[in-house]
Amino acid sequence: MNSVMQEVDARTNLTSNSMFEMLLFRLGEAPGTGRHELFGMNVFKVREILVMPEITAMANASSSIMGVANIRGQMITVVNLPKIMGCSLDKPPGLLLVTEFSRTSQGFAVEEVSEIVRLEWKRVLSAEGTGGNLVTSVAKLDGDGIHDRLVQVLDVEQILRDVFPNDTPEILDEAIGTTVKLPPGTVILAADDSAVARMMIEEGLKAMNVDYVMTKNGKEAWDRLQSISAQAEREGKLPESRIALVLSDLEMPEMDGFTLTRNIKQDARFANIPVIIHSSLTGTTNVEHVKKVGADAYVPKFSAPELAAVIQKVLKNQASVKKSLGP
Repeated sequence: MNSVMQEVDARTNLTSNSMFEMLLFRLGEAPGTGRHELFGMNVFKVREILVMPEITAMANASSSIMGVANIRGQMITVVNLPKIMGCSLDKPPGLLLVTEFSRTSQGFAVEEVSEIVRLEWKRVLSAEGTGGNLVTSVAKLDGDGIHDRLVQVLDVEQILRDVFPNDTPEILDEAIGTTVKLPPGTVILAADDSAVARMMIEEGLKAMNVDYVMTKNGKEAWDRLQSISAQAEREGKLPESRIALVLSDLEMPEMDGFTLTRNIKQDARFANIPVIIHSSLTGTTNVEHVKKVGADAYVPKFSAPELAAVIQKVLKNQASVKKSLGP
């Protein structure tokens, strides 16, 4: 337990300064450039880095899957990341990143691991609309502002959806099982930088029959919250009369979910607006970390029934608090 809390403290120290740690790696020669570009992934999603173990090729598997490997008694599917990203190698990839995303473990084959860097989220810019549909953002590393090294941050949720399409849950109204009722006139303000995650969240919220506003990162959500608050004030109303709760991812360019949560919780105007963290980062440490930065609840991606249940629980708790305080 002490080690868990030490890790939570370490992460809290990072996020209190709007920083995170990213593992940099290469995947081979990029098409058309001859360069071996840098790619990145949050360190906390990487369980371990291994010299490529023995792989058993699976019959009739997708060409994006190299096979399975026995990692400490667990069968891990090995994804051919260079192939997916269109990179070429003279020899098979030599390293395996064993990761945990959205309640599952998987392995990503890479050419080589470069380094771990610590940087501010404001140095991570959205890549949406740039043509790289498997990349959520581009991080600017050390440089003079003009000649910065650029790192492509992978949209692992999109990659996993493409590689394992049958594992994507079908969101049906009858499967939600929990009736979600927002206070009249309110919406859920949601933020996620992954296009596929936004699509799944929107499908889930529609199945819950709730109104929502979707944004692409923490900064956009914060700006929208400010705008809605200003409009409510002009009408002589409080922000919570417009926003029922905020649903936020953790890893997002420009402003991450931790910073968004902290901004909301430290602003007296938004004291009665709960925050739910909805992230592919799973595990006890992340749950403790989320609690420590002030979020009202945490739910790992992606189970629409579980998300609905958590939303309903948080709304009930918030209603109870308001009732106990009186008019």
